[in-house]
Amino acid sequence: MPHFCIDCSEEILNQTPEKEILETVYKAALSTQLFASTGIGGVKVRINPFKQYITSDQKCDFIHVFAHIMEGRNEDQKKDLSKKVVGKLAELLPSVPIISLNVLDIEKASYCNKGILEM
Repeated sequence: MPHFCIDCSEEILNQTPEKEILETVYKAALSTQLFASTGIGGVKVRINPFKQYITSDQKCDFIHVFAHIMEGRNEDQKKDLSKKVVGKLAELLPSVPIISLNVLDIEKASYCNKGILEM
């Protein structure tokens, strides 16, 4: 279920393989023990590199993770998730000046997927 969507400057992929970034976020998310590691409910991670972007008054590399998770986790769990993912990315990419994450709750009442439709 949880979806980790990574936006980053394309230059980052010249420094570090895309697969390594994806695996870093995946492993950090699993380390929180908030999510399943397998099956339909397992962690999903994808990356969107950008060629063109503006960051404040200068162009500098960035990586931002949008963590879309099912509602029900408390603030401490969300904070721990953010710190673990950002911490691991900071270790992997020490020269990247902007590394951030925000957690977005998915509302159960309005969520739908193919499996729900087939019920």
